[in-house]
Order: sequence, then structure tokens, then C-alpha cells
Amino acid sequence: MKITVAGTGYVGLSLAVLLAKRHEVIALDIIKEKVEMLNKGISPIKDAMISKYLKEEKLNIKATLDKKEAYTGRDLIIIATPTNYDPEQNYFDTSSVEEAIERVLEYGKDIPIIIKSTIPVGYTEKVRNKYHKPDIIFSPEFLREGKALEDNLYPSRIVVGDTSDIAKVFANILKEAALKEDVPVLYCGSSEAEAIKLFANTYLALRIAYFNELDTYAETKGLDTKAIIEGVGLDDRIGSHYNNPSFGYGGYCLPKDTKQLLANFDNVPSNLIEAVVKSNTTRKDHIADTVINKKPKTVGVYRLVMKADSDNFRSSAVFDVMNKIKDAGIDIIVYEPTLKDDIYLGYKIENDLEAFKKDSDVIIANRYSDLLDDVLDKVYTRDLYRRD
Repeated sequence: MKITVAGTGYVGLSLAVLLAKRHEVIALDIIKEKVEMLNKGISPIKDAMISKYLKEEKLNIKATLDKKEAYTGRDLIIIATPTNYDPEQNYFDTSSVEEAIERVLEYGKDIPIIIKSTIPVGYTEKVRNKYHKPDIIFSPEFLREGKALEDNLYPSRIVVGDTSDIAKVFANILKEAALKEDVPVLYCGSSEAEAIKLFANTYLALRIAYFNELDTYAETKGLDTKAIIEGVGLDDRIGSHYNNPSFGYGGYCLPKDTKQLLANFDNVPSNLIEAVVKSNTTRKDHIADTVINKKPKTVGVYRLVMKADSDNFRSSAVFDVMNKIKDAGIDIIVYEPTLKDDIYLGYKIENDLEAFKKDSDVIIANRYSDLLDDVLDKVYTRDLYRRD
């Protein structure tokens, strides 16, 4: 098939690479540098499997900035453009999705469209009616940053928000491209598919918030967090996964998806979803207050990225912690080797690791590294298991 993927972030690029082994894929983006890198076989995002496939696999993929080229004569369009949460509108900013739909209608109005961007509940039905196009289908993705292609090759499930023949063709395309056998496939209504995405991510956020609150309690009371977590996790109904404390949840999906789900709960009786969102703020405040109470002159921040093997800073939990520490009149320096500038968002960057260690009175690390072993007495982290 001739497939176009609009957007080359984690979702779009992993799908483009996944499908390019069997199909002719055009990857459309608006950033010239990303397009040039892709056409040279270089991944513009940090994902080991994507880099490996671009380098070693025979892929039928071309990147372009040209919308007419991308949307003309194709069999299928996948939209994977960003939908950031707009706190003023209390809603995802879906303008990039609608712009893409309008360009598809301009160049190839009969081409089926699959939306992979995260959207509010009820959105697909809304755009189907707005554009009089019933073959707009939502299919949620369930990917980890830095492991997006791996998660497409070994998917936990494939969900498609439609029951049409096109929906089944798309599900089969994904299933055929996967290396995992017997991947569960669920066909459902578009609004149910949208809700699956938001509720799944909010459950993950809830689990993070739960173990973070457990850790806050244990730390405040002088108890052994690890012993409590391990004892709780021995219950098979709870399990010992996704339980490592952190400074709070962050990244591409969880902050915006939890807020969007909360907005979708307007006029629906609820307490829990709002509590998840509030808990994350409380956790970051607790982390900052703990550091402030140590009365350092300078706090060093070891890495801005959310997790190992990632280059994503967006909505990283550490930023809110940093802002509160800075507001207390404490100097901050940042070690983040992916940054080449001396200043980032008003914070000094010090990428000489030894100078960073020397100049920091306290070093905060959302995720620990053995590079800090020699200054362990300076380090404040809640990373108990040394894993994401």
C-alpha cells in the first residue's frame, strides 16, 4: 500500500518505520532538519530501535515537506501530529489534526484517514460530521518514549475505533508488521477508543501517583519505602511493576491526558481523576520543599530528561521542582549533555560533569546514574530501583 504518515514524533516515526518494511511510506513533517535527517537514514528522535531499522533494514520510506506530494495518490493517511493540552481552553489543541484533514480533502478527498494523535472523547465523531467523511478512524497508540518502535513491534494490543472493512485492513497492517504473535485486536466505537487511550494513561498516572504518595509518607515518617513497596507488590493483584518512585509523572502523554480526561468528566460525578492530577502537584511540591529545607546555596539538577534512553524534556516533572527551588532564592545549575547552549529556560547549563558536581551543594536526580556514585552524599533522589 501507499501510506503517508503526517508527523514524525515518537508515534509517527515509529509507525512510518514499522510500515516501511512492507509498504511504500511517505513521512510528512514541517521541520526541514528532521526531513533531511530521515532521508539520510538518521533518526531525529532518540530511539535505539528506530535508529537500528533506519540503518540496517531495507525500508521503502521517503520524508518530505511537500503536502501535495504526501497527500496525492495514497491509499491511506495516518495523522500523528501533536495535540498539546491547552489549559485556557481546557481541551487538547487539535488544530494540527484538522489542518491535516483539510489538506487530505484538498488533494485526495476519498483517502481513508487514521488518527493516531491523542484526542478528546467524542472528537472523531465531531470531525466525521464536520467534514462529511465517515472514513476518519481513530486508533490509539500505547508507546513508551525511547521504545516506540519496539512497542509497535511487540504491541500489548491493537485498538481501532471502527468496525468497517477499512478498520480491519488497518488492524491487519499493524498486526502483519508486528513481530509478536497473537496480538489482541479490539474493534469498538470511536468514542470508546478515545476513552480507552485516556483511561489507560490516567491509570498509569494513578499508579505513579500512588507509589509516590506511599514514598512521601514513608520518607516523612522515617520508614523504609522499599520494604513497604515490596510487601505491597507481593499481592498478585497489585504486582511489583511500575512502582519506582519519582519526582512525579511527566512527559508527552500523562500530564496532558489526565487533564483532558478530567475535562471530559465535566458534569459527571467523580473524585479520583481530579485527585490524580492534584497528587502530582503535591508530590513535586514535597520534593522541592525537602530540597529547600536542606538550605543549599546551589542545587545541581542531574538531567532534565524524563527517563533513561530518552531525549524528551517536555513536561518533565523536574521543571516544576526547579521553579519552586529557584523561587526560594536558591541558585540552580543543570547537567544535561543533550543541550549545547549555556542557558536553557533561564537556567545555567554546566556540562562539565566534574565542575557540576563540585559547584553543587545538593544534586537532585529524578533518575539516578552511577556517574554520581562519587558524590552520593550530595545526591537527593527517590529512584529506589535504579530503573524507569
